[in-house]
Amino acid sequence: MVILDNLSLIIISYVIIALVLIFVVLGLIKKRRTNSFKVELEELDRKKNEIESAPVISELAKIETIVKNDKMEEKYKAWLNSFENVKNEIIPKINDMIIDLDIYLDKKKYKEYISKVAKTELAIYKAKEVIDQILEEIKELNSSEEKYRNIIIKLKAKYRELQASFEDKKSNYEDIANVIELQFENIEKRFQDFEDCMEVSDYQEVFHIVKGIDVMIEHMGIVIKEVPDLVLLANKLIPKKIEQITEIYDDMKAKKYPLKHLKIEYNVEESLKNVNQIIDRIKVLNLENCMFELKTMLEYLESLFNEFEYEKKAKREYDDNKEVFDKRLEKMVNVVSDIYAQLDDIKNMYDLTDNDVKTIDLVNTKLNDLNDKYKLMTKSLSKKKIPYSEAYESLSSYLTELKVIEDELDESLKNLGNMYDDEVRAREQLDEIQELLKQSKVRIRSYKLPIISNNYFVELQEANEAILEIIKELEKKPIAIKILNTRVDTARDLVLKLYNTTNDMIKTAKLAEYSIVYGNRYRSQDINIDNGLNQAQILFYKGNYKKSLEVTVSTISRIDKNIKERVMELYEKTD
Repeated sequence: MVILDNLSLIIISYVIIALVLIFVVLGLIKKRRTNSFKVELEELDRKKNEIESAPVISELAKIETIVKNDKMEEKYKAWLNSFENVKNEIIPKINDMIIDLDIYLDKKKYKEYISKVAKTELAIYKAKEVIDQILEEIKELNSSEEKYRNIIIKLKAKYRELQASFEDKKSNYEDIANVIELQFENIEKRFQDFEDCMEVSDYQEVFHIVKGIDVMIEHMGIVIKEVPDLVLLANKLIPKKIEQITEIYDDMKAKKYPLKHLKIEYNVEESLKNVNQIIDRIKVLNLENCMFELKTMLEYLESLFNEFEYEKKAKREYDDNKEVFDKRLEKMVNVVSDIYAQLDDIKNMYDLTDNDVKTIDLVNTKLNDLNDKYKLMTKSLSKKKIPYSEAYESLSSYLTELKVIEDELDESLKNLGNMYDDEVRAREQLDEIQELLKQSKVRIRSYKLPIISNNYFVELQEANEAILEIIKELEKKPIAIKILNTRVDTARDLVLKLYNTTNDMIKTAKLAEYSIVYGNRYRSQDINIDNGLNQAQILFYKGNYKKSLEVTVSTISRIDKNIKERVMELYEKTD
């Protein structure tokens, strides 16, 4: 029980201490807040005093001597009235508001204080703004004379430089010089207007005069710089270019050049009209876009010289190409006409395919189309509907088309020519093949072989039949060239085979016969050699010459080891 009483006592003590601390902290916060409000109130009172003590009256006293016109007097009174209104009406109200705030603080009415302090700050701000504006305007007025004097000094220096530059090259301005001199006089008058306004301290008007002089001098700088070039372009260069262009144009027209597409008459007339309009603008010193327009016009006129030269070159190229084109076109037309004239005979002579005839028809169609386009173009040129440049470009494309047609025709003619060449070659090869067959027969007869194998006669018959096939194909009308070429190739191969067979057979027979004769010397030395040679003789007379040679060589080699080499050497030397 005692322990509980002690615990309760401790808790109560802590609570009391905590409450005391809270009250102390709250008291400190309240005190600090009150001090903050007082500082704020003092700052408001200080700002009010600054407004009240602003040196407006002393500044107004400084400008009393320069109030020489109604406008300035009106401004002076407005400033004075505004200051007195702040001093006599607004400041007392602000004083009352500050007193009220002080009362609120004393009575600890912080909520009302916070509500009123914002209104007081706003009232002070507005009053300060009025006073600052008055002082700023007075200050601006006091510094106006010096400021404007400095500006005018600089403007007069620029003016004199421009005037000196103008006088130095006055002749370059031609009839615009008088206009420029009048403008200089106008600037002089504005300088005098400036002095008159400064005399009466009419600074508002002075501002406008200075600004106007600045604009006039800036514009005069552009005039002095650009007018000589503008005058040169408008009065000399462009008229000279137009004169040259007109002269060239008249000369080319006399030479029948089609030049309607250039619209020279219209463009020259418009150029002259535009130049006159620009000159009128220059005379009133309105130079906006004048340089750009004149340079653009000059570039256009320069381009016309290039157009003239291009047309002259195009005509030369056109005339040269036309001569070439006419000859090639005429040649093509004649060749195609000749082909059509002989086409029936060619069809009778050779076995033409539908594609061969179609190719020729296609070439003829393309050639006629090209000829029609060419005639239409030359007709348009003769009536001056198109210029030489367009005619030249068209003719260049026609030449390209003609080259393609020529290549296609050459390919067709090549096919026809190949048929004829194949026929001629077939006849020539027929003679060569028959001659080769004849040589084979003569050769086989010249060497009296004891017997000729049946295979040889089979090859001979095949060769004869192949030759007869060539003759049959050549006698056909129309000739089928592909079949003819096949027949020729077959016959040539069979006759060559027969020719080679004949030569091999004769050579082998000769070698076999020589070997047997050579081996007879060894018959008495060896019975086997005698038997072998007898067997070789039997084979020889049966027509088996190759086997006879092999048996002879094999038999003799028992005694003569070099018989093979001797036989081979003899074989190589034998015709």
